[in-house]
Amino acid sequence: MNKLVSRQPAAVWAVAFACVVSFMGIGLVDPILPSIAEKLHATQTQSELLFTTYLALTGVAMFFTSWVSSRIGTKRTLLIGLAVVVVFALGCAVAPSVAPIIGFRAGWGIGNALFISTALAAMVSAAVGGSAKAIVLYETALGVGMAVGPLTGGLLGSITWRAPFLGTATLMVVGLIAISVLLKNGHNVHPEPVRVSAPFKALRDPGMGTMGVAAFFYNMAFFTTLAFPPFALARLGVDDAITIGLVFFGWGACLAVSAVFVAPRLTQFMRRTSVLIAAEAALAVFLIGAAVFVESVLGIIICVILAGIPLGLLNTVLTECSMEASDLPRPVASSTYSGCRFLGGAIAPPLCTYLAGVTTVWMPFLYGAGMILVSAAIIAVRRSALARADGTLESDLELSEDVAEGLEAVA
Repeated sequence: MNKLVSRQPAAVWAVAFACVVSFMGIGLVDPILPSIAEKLHATQTQSELLFTTYLALTGVAMFFTSWVSSRIGTKRTLLIGLAVVVVFALGCAVAPSVAPIIGFRAGWGIGNALFISTALAAMVSAAVGGSAKAIVLYETALGVGMAVGPLTGGLLGSITWRAPFLGTATLMVVGLIAISVLLKNGHNVHPEPVRVSAPFKALRDPGMGTMGVAAFFYNMAFFTTLAFPPFALARLGVDDAITIGLVFFGWGACLAVSAVFVAPRLTQFMRRTSVLIAAEAALAVFLIGAAVFVESVLGIIICVILAGIPLGLLNTVLTECSMEASDLPRPVASSTYSGCRFLGGAIAPPLCTYLAGVTTVWMPFLYGAGMILVSAAIIAVRRSALARADGTLESDLELSEDVAEGLEAVA
């Protein structure tokens, strides 16, 4: 890891820092959801819409980011995305009620899409050590952002629910300045303009289509784990922002360690699809555990924190598979995969609180477990379409070449 750090260009680390702050924005609102619901007289489902509008607009916009960046350039797309996030984060901070915040989070999601999708493609293109190293670095930023975001939200949210939004806007300005200074204008990952239909047509590719659908269902489980536990804990009397922030800091720390250190080692001696199926089964176990121990504060906290381990594995390996499952251009693959991933996440938060309201409090956790098992089944059934991501396609070709050479020698 130290060698990886020392070898990366400064521009890559500028983008990585901004990625950390961007991913902080996802979990930032988690600890302050009960506070927003109380202070702004909002329902739990209205509070969860802070996730949904953000993720839905992020997901939709993701499909168009490669088209945009191929025309205005990588650097300009990154800077515009960051600037949009700053404007709408400030809007959230000064909003008088929950309805404007929901709307501002939608605008935030558009800026987030412009930045995140382009950042992944830029890092894959520019990082030293190939796409696998860049993806680990990207997922490291995701893990750190996911860990620090809830903690920051909890600490600042204990002052006022507005403070986390102001803090994110400030850090985004720092990221904007760093990228503006360190990323060269000549750096562009698009040799040719991308058609607006390219990310949608990419779903026709067997490998990319499989990864898109699997990621869609996976992110439903991911955001069940992230968005619903604050309300499950608040029901048991644990509703202060700092405590919830610390819980999700532990969750994010497990996610980061697993993504950066465990995932690369597992994929050295296991197929990527095998890692995915095993990790998704493990996540289902933790979600079922949360449902079983839904009346126990300690039980929920332990299950949520431990769920970060398989989630870290899945974040890294799913992203690797999406980049390697086809011969699509990296920016197109990134747009398609990221769009499917975030659209799946948009559905879960309000659905979880709705299910809890009309059924019982443990049902959202079972819903998350069911969705992750659907994702695992898709990967298992469509495993042959992911031969390229597993590396077995290249192995088969090499074996065929060796056999052919051997037959020629005998002849």
